[in-house]
Amino acid sequence: METVSNKIKVTIDNITVEVDPGTTILQAARMIGGDVTPPAMCYYSKLQGSGGKCRTCLVEVAAGSAADPRPMPKLVASCRTGVMDGMVVKNITSEKVPDARAGVVEFLLLNHPLDCPICDQAGECHLQDLGYDHGKAGTRYEFSRRTFKRIDIGPYIQLHMNRCILCYRCTYVADQITDSRSHGVIDRGDHAQISTYITKAIDNDFSGNMIDVCPVGALTDKTFRFKNRVWFTKPVDAHRNCTTPGCCGKATLWLRGDEVFRVTARKDEWGEVQSFDGKTGWICNTCRFESKQTSQWTIEGVTTISRHSVIGLNKYQTLNMPQETVKKVMHGVEPKLLMDIHSVSGVNNPDIHLSEIDRPAHSSDFKK
Repeated sequence: METVSNKIKVTIDNITVEVDPGTTILQAARMIGGDVTPPAMCYYSKLQGSGGKCRTCLVEVAAGSAADPRPMPKLVASCRTGVMDGMVVKNITSEKVPDARAGVVEFLLLNHPLDCPICDQAGECHLQDLGYDHGKAGTRYEFSRRTFKRIDIGPYIQLHMNRCILCYRCTYVADQITDSRSHGVIDRGDHAQISTYITKAIDNDFSGNMIDVCPVGALTDKTFRFKNRVWFTKPVDAHRNCTTPGCCGKATLWLRGDEVFRVTARKDEWGEVQSFDGKTGWICNTCRFESKQTSQWTIEGVTTISRHSVIGLNKYQTLNMPQETVKKVMHGVEPKLLMDIHSVSGVNNPDIHLSEIDRPAHSSDFKK
């Protein structure tokens, strides 16, 4: 008997892909990958209920479905819009999306301080990348930015609300992977902020994962603050036999020589925590904050970093030397012999080959 496929087809930027029912446009775009994938600041596939807050993933739906090919009247959030069979979506091919996304970035940066040179998140900040790719050169905002005092929420985490964009990711982490949540969003509108109940400390075993999901520099690791730049460190994959229930024990160590500057969960190409054996790879505070010796870990190898990232600068697993094409083309003749101009230059001493002397060249070597 022939099996009936329940897959549905959706076309994004002229590329057609088959997906399962219930898939969102953003998830379908990630299956294609590359520039087709819209950016996302609040959506996090490992956290239930995330998405729909920041609007950076806006796309144009040119055809709703094969049954009803009418376009949707306005741009939609791809992280919250499910695909339909025959749907046609435009992201990078849309004329409306770039202007709308630039407007969203402008709103996100209204109160966000432009202090990237001194921010600990610089080099791995999603908002920094978003502003570079979709932001505008100037700002129309003429009022004072809102400011907050830094708050220590627990012994390891510092909250800097000046940089928060209210993506809600940290509150979802506290709700879904910790025993209790003692922080959330208080107030409304321009006064909304992440805060703890009467500044109660967050001290559960998995609170450090809030740092990993924060797309900006609002939640930072107090044990790493201002100690180094991420592009000066070398990320390596490592694991340890962690006894904390729920901890995967697999992490990324950020090294400078043999010193471990910080420990983070392993992340995928979308900046989200990787999954292992069907489970999200959250790590406990013991692994993150208290295991800062390489002897406590088994090093697996250099972490794969996109070559477009500043973190990937000079991070090579192996040294691949370029092939010597001149010697190959000239049937084994050494390049230095091809460029031996001692006898015709009228300057160098023809009896001295500069490439063969075992010392630095002297002015007398250039005299006949």
